[in-house]
Amino acid sequence: MSIDVKALGKVAVLMGGDSAEREVSLMSGGGVLAALQSQGVDAHAFDPSQRELVELKKEGFARCFIALHGRHGEDGTVQGALELLRIPYTGSGVMASAIAMDKVMTKRVWLAEGLPTPRYVTLRRDQLVRERVVAIPDELGLPLIVKPPHEGSSIGVTKVAGYSQMQDAVALAAQYDTEVLCEEFIEGDELTCPVLGEGDSARALPVIKIVAPEGAYDYQNKYFTDVTQYLVPSGLPAALEAQIQDLVVRAYRTLGCRGWGRADLMLRASDGKPFLLEMNTSPGMTGHSLVPMSARAAGMSYEQLCLHLLAHAALDH
Repeated sequence: MSIDVKALGKVAVLMGGDSAEREVSLMSGGGVLAALQSQGVDAHAFDPSQRELVELKKEGFARCFIALHGRHGEDGTVQGALELLRIPYTGSGVMASAIAMDKVMTKRVWLAEGLPTPRYVTLRRDQLVRERVVAIPDELGLPLIVKPPHEGSSIGVTKVAGYSQMQDAVALAAQYDTEVLCEEFIEGDELTCPVLGEGDSARALPVIKIVAPEGAYDYQNKYFTDVTQYLVPSGLPAALEAQIQDLVVRAYRTLGCRGWGRADLMLRASDGKPFLLEMNTSPGMTGHSLVPMSARAAGMSYEQLCLHLLAHAALDH
């Protein structure tokens, strides 16, 4: 569809912020800003950690492209502020953003709907005693994953191979969060699949298979190295790819997402069963990012993707 860029009005690209993912957000926002400006959009950078959000109203911004990642950008808080300011924004609304940002709540919702996600145990701050921590591998098996449930970009994540690593892994995750998520490790291929749209019109883009060195798809390999391989088309059998896309759209709708999102999954090697790990409601838009890569495989350029998302900016109510 052709988009009337003048009708989009004055646009703020929200980037930076004060989360642990600030650096990545600045890269995402810079890419989006340049893409929108190249298409004739009246777009401007806006860093909520440097300026009050109320200035958006005072300066006559008609809509916001949220290129923030992590806390205060992806967790429903900035979405709530924009709802109060009555300024339409890209991506999911308040509730879906808040739930998806919390990996434990996401799992609870998915499990309630019968969607597959790895088994898990959560630890509160007052439960980080040695006896409790070292017992977790008995419940989930080894190796296992330890992570802070409210961070993204693999920050604070450890793959634990033995009992002796548990204490350090939990201590690292606890630096970032009030609780720690310990998750069964699914041996197999790492996949990601973006979704565009809302409700019945939501559709999945092509699946990407991620092949990282020694399986270490960490912060460094996500954004700053070129050693990770991204296979799109994924090379999966067509029927399996369609099954994964269907699962991802169901997972997206179940959380109430809109606009866009990206689900991360593991495909278990032993039986080819997919497991949902998390839903990103404000995915990266950097040079290494996966949604633009998948969109390109579906025939949509980076600029077209940015315009599409902006044109579908909305409010919850």
